[in-house]
Amino acid sequence: MDKVRRILVYVCKDRAAPQRAQFVQSVTDYFSGEEKEEAHVSCSPEKEEARVSCSLEKNQFLLYRGDEGRGVRLKRPPFCPIKHLSVTEAALIPLDVKQRGVDVGVAILLQSANQRVLLTRRAKELRIFPNVWVPPGGHLEPDETLLEAGLRELEEETGLKLEPDKVSPTVLGLWESAYPPMLSRGLPQRHHIVVYMLLHSSLTHLQLQASLRPAPTEVSACLWADARLVRAIVLAVDGEDAEVQLGDLPSSISVSQVSTEGALDDSSLPLAVFVSRAPDSGPDVERVSTGTKFALDLWLRTLETPDL
Repeated sequence: MDKVRRILVYVCKDRAAPQRAQFVQSVTDYFSGEEKEEAHVSCSPEKEEARVSCSLEKNQFLLYRGDEGRGVRLKRPPFCPIKHLSVTEAALIPLDVKQRGVDVGVAILLQSANQRVLLTRRAKELRIFPNVWVPPGGHLEPDETLLEAGLRELEEETGLKLEPDKVSPTVLGLWESAYPPMLSRGLPQRHHIVVYMLLHSSLTHLQLQASLRPAPTEVSACLWADARLVRAIVLAVDGEDAEVQLGDLPSSISVSQVSTEGALDDSSLPLAVFVSRAPDSGPDVERVSTGTKFALDLWLRTLETPDL
């Protein structure tokens, strides 16, 4: 038997056998009942989310329709390129890309004891989403659990080592992500389902900050965001142009810049960076990723309803 190299998404509903999700197939459409029959190409429904359940079995990430009122939210942005692919455009995607399937990522929202969450800016040299703010995370490797993958990525990217028996993981939601994030920037090259997982630490953000040792090849800056800043971030909805009410937030936000040697230097960035939206065309800008905004919105709801 060939060794499993990547964990891929498999979908099933109505008790049918799981099928490997196709690269050009919208997973969200599959579960919202909006998928076209021909060519695995999606239509353009107004509904951008579904409720699903998930499990990891035999190195397959299984998604199936959630029971009424149960399961977790699966969402995608309205400008998702997989959603808008035409049959002609899908045919132009290289065969080796089409054969990739849909990968699985895990991202960790680490909440400190004083209710801040860790965000990191991806290094500008990275091929996918460079210079964009996200939680620590990465691919799920063979034979890992979701928690093991998240803790491994957290340690690799930030140097923070948490013991599995000292965290209480909660899956906040699933995000269907593609790169480039919209067709105006080119045909999709990667397609993921990202599992956003919330972990609580008994340490304050300052105590955790003392142990931060970011990997400069992956992380160029770090930020402990409080709820006030997060509320502003999630109000800056990508694809919309409504004005964001910033209230009494400061005009600059304290961050830690990561040197090429991995040292942390106190710095600040304009608040405008964190309430920037994904541009419709042209080069991307430094901003918080759309999927991260989705996860942060779910995190805010846990603060309002702590027993979630």
